[in-house]
Amino acid sequence: MRTIDLSPLYRSFIGSDHLASMIDAASRHEKQTSYPPYNIELLSEDKYRITMAVAGFSKDNVVIEVQENTLKVNGNRASEKDTNKSEAERKFLHKGISERNFERKFQLGDNVKVLAADLENGLLHIDLERVVPEAQKPKRIEIGSRLFDAG
Repeated sequence: MRTIDLSPLYRSFIGSDHLASMIDAASRHEKQTSYPPYNIELLSEDKYRITMAVAGFSKDNVVIEVQENTLKVNGNRASEKDTNKSEAERKFLHKGISERNFERKFQLGDNVKVLAADLENGLLHIDLERVVPEAQKPKRIEIGSRLFDAG
C-alpha cells in the first residue's frame, strides 16, 4: 500500500492544509469502494460531466445531493417485498449485474455548480459547471497605474 507524505504541502503553501486534507480524504475513499463505475469528462474549459453506470436503477431509486463542496449520489433499490419476484424465486444462470445499494461522493472545487442530471439507458449523467464570480476573475493591472490613493 502506498502512502503519500503531504508535509511538503503544509510547509510550502499557505492555506494548503485544506487541499492536503481533501487529497488525503479522496485517497482513503477510493480504497473503500469502486461501485458503481464512473467517468469524469471535460466537456469544455469550465464544463464537466460525471457519468455513472447504474444499471437496474430508475430515477426514483437515485438521490443526488449537493452540500457545501460535496456531491453525493445515493442509489437505493426497492426492497424484495416491493418487487414482483423475490430473490429466492429468481434463478440465475449467470449474475453479473450488481443490484446493491451504493453511495458515491465527489469533492467539488470552489464555484462548481450542478447544472442538470439525467438517467438514460442505465447511465446517470450529471452536468457541472465552474462559474467564477467577477470579483475572483484575474484583473490586469497596467504598469504605472494607481489602484488607490495613498494620500
